[in-house]
Amino acid sequence: MYLIIGLGNPEKEYSETRHNSGFLFLDFLAKEIQASDFQSEKKLLAETAIGKLNEEKVILAKPQTFVNKSGEAVKKLKTHFKIPVENIIIIHDDLDVPFGSAKFSSGSGPGGHKGIKSIIGQLKTEKISRLKIGLANSKLKIARGQRNDQKRKEMIADFVLSKFTPSEKTKLKEIFKEGLEKIRPTVS
Repeated sequence: MYLIIGLGNPEKEYSETRHNSGFLFLDFLAKEIQASDFQSEKKLLAETAIGKLNEEKVILAKPQTFVNKSGEAVKKLKTHFKIPVENIIIIHDDLDVPFGSAKFSSGSGPGGHKGIKSIIGQLKTEKISRLKIGLANSKLKIARGQRNDQKRKEMIADFVLSKFTPSEKTKLKEIFKEGLEKIRPTVS
């Protein structure tokens, strides 16, 4: 059994933002594998759905704790379903990966992602498989180029909490297909 967790913020206003790439990927994956509908699991601090990928049972989970506190829900999900860390895959947005691509990694640090930092802190390991959905583009370069730390933080926060453009939304389906092919070999 595998646990595939997409990171995002639960409130409707964030539903189509860049920071919700993990939730959006799980919606795509749930359709692809014909998983059950997502159900609220308040005691697990998440919405979950069940399906099969490569003939393996997978639990899809969307933490409802907001991205920066994702570790709380991940720990509860891991414990409840008795899933070993090596059978957990986290899907999240990444500012260091170019928009238009997805990168699979395992055992790396948080790289500035507060949700991943929370998960590493709760699980007490960096040995977590992750699919990073790339967000980097020219607007992000401008934000990162700011000399004023506060201004840079504000611009980056505004960027990740902004909605995808119509052309980016079209591209997401391709990115998600690529991402699925990158996680497929891990689930076996």
